[in-house]
Amino acid sequence: MTFASEDLPAAEIAAAVKSGEASAREFVNAALARIEARNSALGAFTDVTATRALAKADAIDSARAKGEALGPLAGAPFAAKNLFDIAGLPTRAGSKINRDLPPAGADATLVQRLEAAGAILVGGLNMGEYAYDFTGENAHDGPSRNPHDVNHMSGGSSGGSGTAIASGMVPLALGSDTNGSIRVPSSLCGIFGLKPTYGRLSRARTFPFVASFDHLGPFARSVRDLALAYDAMLGPDADDPALADVAPNPVSASLEQGVGGLRIAALGGYFARTGEPAAFEAVARVARALGAARVVDLPQAERARASGYLITMAEGAALHLDRLRTRAADFDPDVRDRLIAGAMLPAAWIVKAQKFRSWFRHQVAEVFKGVDIVLAPATPCRAPLLGQRTMMLDGQEMLVRPNLGLFTQPISFIGLPVATVPVWTDGEKLPIGVQIIAAPWREDLVLRVARALEAQGIVSAPIAKAR
Repeated sequence: MTFASEDLPAAEIAAAVKSGEASAREFVNAALARIEARNSALGAFTDVTATRALAKADAIDSARAKGEALGPLAGAPFAAKNLFDIAGLPTRAGSKINRDLPPAGADATLVQRLEAAGAILVGGLNMGEYAYDFTGENAHDGPSRNPHDVNHMSGGSSGGSGTAIASGMVPLALGSDTNGSIRVPSSLCGIFGLKPTYGRLSRARTFPFVASFDHLGPFARSVRDLALAYDAMLGPDADDPALADVAPNPVSASLEQGVGGLRIAALGGYFARTGEPAAFEAVARVARALGAARVVDLPQAERARASGYLITMAEGAALHLDRLRTRAADFDPDVRDRLIAGAMLPAAWIVKAQKFRSWFRHQVAEVFKGVDIVLAPATPCRAPLLGQRTMMLDGQEMLVRPNLGLFTQPISFIGLPVATVPVWTDGEKLPIGVQIIAAPWREDLVLRVARALEAQGIVSAPIAKAR
């Protein structure tokens, strides 16, 4: 059997490699061939690490031939958003400026952990400049396009990650999520994404954006793959001072436990307005499938989003002040202007936003005393057209770039774990996502619910046809 044209899930790749039905080199060559064939039209990859990948594949095949135990992701190709350090490459973070940096001396911790589990890095992925983006459009590398319709956005800032998964170039990818940058591409590209609890996964050797909001997590086309990748990346890391001192909680073993006994509700209020009907219909469809008739509110979610915006602007500006002073012309103008605006915010506003953050965290914790899972739209609409600047939501003309994160930002504000699941409507060529949200450290619950929906056929992540 040849696997040269197969776009298999990571779990099936690992099973084939472990059994000897196929070699890791076959799967890497197949992934490299797909990247060669599809990337020029889609703009997902900015770097391809073919020599490294083939060497890793050969090492896995040699280990199997010797009867050595292989990891749970043995032979599965993956790629990482280019804000992850990749040894031998400058860490671009989607920018022109960072290309002048020396090559990274070591891989990011999460890249190392996936490779320790047998996955094989095949390259770095396109992203919005310095992660300050929801569109997937990069001023320096061009846009990462939506594989389901290349005239539409992939979402950002992890746009290359979304494109690479949805197009079948790789079965696994890594991204980051500050205000929604895993969840927005997952929604627009029709794939599964996981934003773990803030402080759950190591951020060591990645380029930051907003230190108090930044999360890292995986994308996949199946919940099982998402869980395998997440489990492989768990664990303490002295190189990330923000990593929480909580015990790892692997999720793969509990995926099939179903939703029996879970208290599930849809979010109302803020999360049930200012969106296209498709966003709310997707939530309703998921809620019906889960038998969730209840609706709850997160108090003052709109204020949470506004406070999150202020903190994002201020922390982002502080990080980039020297670059703004010395190389302002080398920024994407949209990113530069928002960073400059952030540098001019009054300190009193930021203090007030941080105080509200503490209050909001407490209020949401009270909500989770009565429910285990809440549901919300991931984006207010399906993927806009590339270059589209405005959209109509509830009769209001709104800017696309900031408002694709309408429903993700209040959740990032307090670092809750979220799985995004893709919903498809008959007759529509583009999907839209739903957020499955739990209390801190309950990634097991969000993935159990996602898997139950996948098993019912309510959500799925088909590979886009090659274009």
